[in-house]
Amino acid sequence: MRGVWRWRRNPLRRRTDRIEAWVALAAALLIALGATSVGWLAGRATHGALLETVRIQHQQRHLEWVTVDRLVSRTPLDPDPETSSQRDAHRRVVARWTARDGTAHIGQLAAPRPVETGERFRIWTDGRGRVAPRPMDASTAGTHAVLAGLGTTAGVGMMIEGARRMVVWLLMVRRFRRWDEEWERAGQDWGRAGAGS
Repeated sequence: MRGVWRWRRNPLRRRTDRIEAWVALAAALLIALGATSVGWLAGRATHGALLETVRIQHQQRHLEWVTVDRLVSRTPLDPDPETSSQRDAHRRVVARWTARDGTAHIGQLAAPRPVETGERFRIWTDGRGRVAPRPMDASTAGTHAVLAGLGTTAGVGMMIEGARRMVVWLLMVRRFRRWDEEWERAGQDWGRAGAGS
């Protein structure tokens, strides 16, 4: 900090140095205050929208009991137990269920655990009885909102830093151009021994 304070009165300081210092200060303030504020607003807006989605999904989706009619023929065993597609294939069943509107349905489903014929488990369905994904819960919405806020903060911060770097690059181009002009004015013999300078 003392070095920066002494640099204020240094005779070698150029106008572009002062501009660069002000740009750095403005960028630091914009990142600290502006980017975080934009991120907070984005996270808050995302959280509100996701909570509305949570409410709608919980209204439109219902848990229904299904009864296993038969197991789907098993595929050959996969040597890699970590392969989820093969693991899920071992749990495919044909099951029947009754929707909330009273209509009967039958279809092929992925069971949440290994089951046998006649066993029951629950699935999520929409208003017409079609299989639907589990509705989002409020904690998941909160997590997504935090991630959206952090991502927005990082993105805005990177844009501000990119703009700062662009200004510094333009200032450097200007400095080099001025140095070239000064060297041209000094002449090609400047500083050489015996050149009469």
